[in-house]
Amino acid sequence: MKNSIGTSVILTLFGESHGEAIGAVLDGLAPGIVIDEAFIARQMEKRRGIASLSTSRREADKVRILSGVFEGKTTGTPIAFLIENESQKSGDYSKMKTIARPSHADYAAQLKYHGFQDHRGGGHFSGRITAGIVAAGSVCLDALRKKGIMVGTHILSCGGINDRHFDDYISDFKALDEAETPILSSESKEKIEKLIEQKRSEGDSAGGVLETAVTGLPGGVGEPWFSSIESELSRALFAIPAVKGIQFGAGFDFASMSGSEANDAFVTDGQTIKTVTNNNGGINGGISNGMPIVFSLAVKPTPSIFKEQDTVDFASMTNGKLSIEGRHDPAIIHRAAVVVGSLTAIVLCDLLALRFGTDYLAE
Repeated sequence: MKNSIGTSVILTLFGESHGEAIGAVLDGLAPGIVIDEAFIARQMEKRRGIASLSTSRREADKVRILSGVFEGKTTGTPIAFLIENESQKSGDYSKMKTIARPSHADYAAQLKYHGFQDHRGGGHFSGRITAGIVAAGSVCLDALRKKGIMVGTHILSCGGINDRHFDDYISDFKALDEAETPILSSESKEKIEKLIEQKRSEGDSAGGVLETAVTGLPGGVGEPWFSSIESELSRALFAIPAVKGIQFGAGFDFASMSGSEANDAFVTDGQTIKTVTNNNGGINGGISNGMPIVFSLAVKPTPSIFKEQDTVDFASMTNGKLSIEGRHDPAIIHRAAVVVGSLTAIVLCDLLALRFGTDYLAE
C-alpha cells in the first residue's frame, strides 16, 4: 500500500478504524518549529463535528506526540502522532465481512487483499484515518501561519444549498476559525444544518462542495509539468475519502468562456504585480503567481445510509439486500473541511521546502 506522500516533507498514515490506534508520521519538517498542542486539540475538535450533524461515534481524539518534539519544538526528526481508538463497536460489522456495501471500498479491497484486510468500519479505508492528517496538518498550518500564509476552507454548497464565495479572506478566515460549522453565511448555515438533520431522519445522506483558499503564498512555488501546484494538491486531496472532483479557480466554467473573459489581466502599483481577476486560482504554468490559491472539491454523499440497498455477498456470489447498522454520518462535508485544510498545509510545506530549503519554516 502507498501510505506516504511528499518529497521533502513526507506524511505517512497508519492504522485501522477499529484497531487499537491510528496515526501519522511527519518527516522532514524543519527543526525549531513551536508545537501548539492547544491548536492541535482545536483542530481535532473540528474534525469530530457537531454531535447533531455527525456520527454518534464520539472518539476523544487526544493526540499523543511520541517523537520529533523536544521542549516544545520540532527537532527535525520524524514526528509520530498517535490517536487511540476508544469507541469501537466491531460487532456492528461482524455479519458484513463479505457483504459489499454500495460505494464503499469493501469489494475493491477484497479484490486487492484477498480477505486479509480489516473490514471493520472500513478498516484502513475509513474516514477515521483522516484524524492523523489533521494532527500532522495542524503543525504545518501553524508553521505556515507564522510565515503569513493562511489556509481556509468552507462549505460552498451542500445538497443544492449554496454558501457565498470567499470575499475578504482575512475576516472570512477568522470567522471560519471561530465557527462551529465551516459556513460563511448565517442564513446558509441554518439551511444546510437543517438539510443534514433532515437526511439523518430519512436514513439518507448529503454531499456538497468545499471551497479552499490560500493567501500569502510567495510567487514562484511549484514545478512545471508533473509537480505543479495543481497536480501535487490534487494527488493528495483525492486520497480523502468521498472526494470525487477538484477544480482550480474558474475550473469547468472556463469551458464556456472566451479568452477575453477568462484571462486574468496584470496590473502594478510600481512595487507589486497583481491580477485584476483570479480565474486561474493563483496559478499559472503550475506555479504560484502571488494571488490567492483558490480551488473547490466535490464531496459525495456519505455512502453509509440506512435505506435498504441492493448488493452482493462476494463469498457466496449471491444477490441480496443490505440494511446498514452502526453509527454513521448523514453528511461528512462539515467534518472534511478541516481535513482538506490540513492536507493542503502539508503539501504546501513540502513545496516550500523544495523551493526555499528545509529551514524555510523554522522559527
